[in-house]
Amino acid sequence: MAEQIVMTPKCKTANSTTLIIERKRQETVANGDQKDVHVAGGDHKGIVINKQMTATNGVEKPAQLSLQFKVFLVSAQSGKHTQEQRTLNFWFNDNLSTETQPTVAQEFFRELVSPQEFPRDYVGFIKKIMKLVQHKYPGIERIEIELKQIEEPIELPIRPLSTDETILGGPQIVELTAEKILELIESAYPNPLTIHDLVENHGWDADTVAEKLSELQKKGLVVAMDNGAFTRVVHQDTQVQVVKQMPTMASAKQPTIAIITAQYCEKLAVDSMIENKETFVRYTTVGYENDVENSLTNSLKISYTTIQHPHPTRRIRFGESNVYTLGDIGAHRIVCTKLPTVGHTREAMTAAGNTTTRLLGIFQKVDYVFLVGVGGGVPHYTDYKKHVRLGDVVVSYPTRLNNKFVYMYCESAKSSEDGSYQFETKEYCPSNLGLQDIAANLKKQVNASDGFNLPWQSHMREGTKKLATQSEHNFEAPPADSDKLYMNIGERDVIEVAHPSAPKSDAAYVRNDGCPQIHLAPVASGRRIARDDQLRQKFASRFGILAFDAEMDAVVDSILGNCRDSFAVVRGISDYKDGSRGKEWQPYASLAAASVVKAMICAMDPPSPYKK
Repeated sequence: MAEQIVMTPKCKTANSTTLIIERKRQETVANGDQKDVHVAGGDHKGIVINKQMTATNGVEKPAQLSLQFKVFLVSAQSGKHTQEQRTLNFWFNDNLSTETQPTVAQEFFRELVSPQEFPRDYVGFIKKIMKLVQHKYPGIERIEIELKQIEEPIELPIRPLSTDETILGGPQIVELTAEKILELIESAYPNPLTIHDLVENHGWDADTVAEKLSELQKKGLVVAMDNGAFTRVVHQDTQVQVVKQMPTMASAKQPTIAIITAQYCEKLAVDSMIENKETFVRYTTVGYENDVENSLTNSLKISYTTIQHPHPTRRIRFGESNVYTLGDIGAHRIVCTKLPTVGHTREAMTAAGNTTTRLLGIFQKVDYVFLVGVGGGVPHYTDYKKHVRLGDVVVSYPTRLNNKFVYMYCESAKSSEDGSYQFETKEYCPSNLGLQDIAANLKKQVNASDGFNLPWQSHMREGTKKLATQSEHNFEAPPADSDKLYMNIGERDVIEVAHPSAPKSDAAYVRNDGCPQIHLAPVASGRRIARDDQLRQKFASRFGILAFDAEMDAVVDSILGNCRDSFAVVRGISDYKDGSRGKEWQPYASLAAASVVKAMICAMDPPSPYKK
């Protein structure tokens, strides 16, 4: 017998409305009073609207899934903004497995708020829900919808753009502040930057840039070189030696593990995990290496007020300077480096690959490589178990979908006439998955300990305490309410989505303050997909991706090209994009990733000289 999709109002108050949309047999609907029922025809055949309100939905069992989000409404007459909270409660038919239900609900929600046809009014919203249930989601038996106006001050959400998105909109005016200058110098580190570099890239006034650099010098954050370039003063915990080439070291002192970072706060986080540190910086410039070395050696003697504008032709070679911090984690010798990136261009990533090749050429006993830092999590709006939140850590791991890769780079995405996408990708997988096995064993410890007193939790506490006195960055956890989850619905419009609720009792998914949750899944990158919220979700769903990062494919190419058959990408989640979107969570997420890496290294077998 034919089915109809029936909408029935359940209750209404001064500031809320609750509706039921359910699948019913046509006979059941026909038995009602026709005066109280509107039966649609034409394109809307099979849609029935009950006019009479009911106090119950006729279902004794509670909803199987719930999803909540907020929209910001604008009155066409007054232009006044109001905020509305919308809750969708789902019931599914018996043919749909419990494991499949969250995926169906998430796909339904994503299609409901699709930017291409997002319903901009109340009637359109309800109508789209009914049509989706009728034609595309037979597994959904019933949806209860609560629409509630929120009585609180309206603050329109701000969704910061990532580096790549600012490129899309053409030239962006970046405010010239001392903080911004320091951010750029930290990003380029260990490459020094000249005033000309800063002026040329951002169109700033040279004299104002010089003033801001003078402020940073007085604070002891940057140091000027005789050649007119500036570099970051490394935190006081590390003894820095400027060298023309790495000194020869005894075999027992050679590192067997390399850790590669891309941002300054990432390297600080990793360095806080290393004991017995010593740092070597090798500067390569055009014709005046001695000037660089002398200026750093005599940095304390440099006048804070004397800054010479560099000549435009005196430039630092991009990607030529290197920093290596050596020390111990557990029984293992470590070398940690920072890629001297200055942006998300392919040129910068190529230089990062060259830096990696140079690292592995100098330290030829390195067998294991970690790429450690921040990334963007992939949210799951209905399934708590699959949802990645800010401060969590994703370790690159092959999924059940396929066992072929742990890291994927998307080169392009082409749409087909049927609305699907063809993705052109490069896939990477180490031949030795030993590091991935260690990460899986660490995750299992959550079950045994009920989520408390885990090794990376104690490493994180120690790192936070150490960094509090050594760094200007704040590595403490940001306020929990700053973990906002937004979905783009077209143009620059967004809706705020509530995080899915936790299971009542499941030790494997317990969260506690100060302890990042570990997720095992592939990590991906690619500007084409990172720029588009909907496309990124489609890509992530198809390939089982749980985190995106800045484009590191050239680095992974270098690792495999240099015959290192064991590597892991470890990403602390700092936003829901690619890690570059906001700064607030980056230090904490960096420390979370570094803490998990330390736990992984301490769980590794000791190197052969230590084996009994």
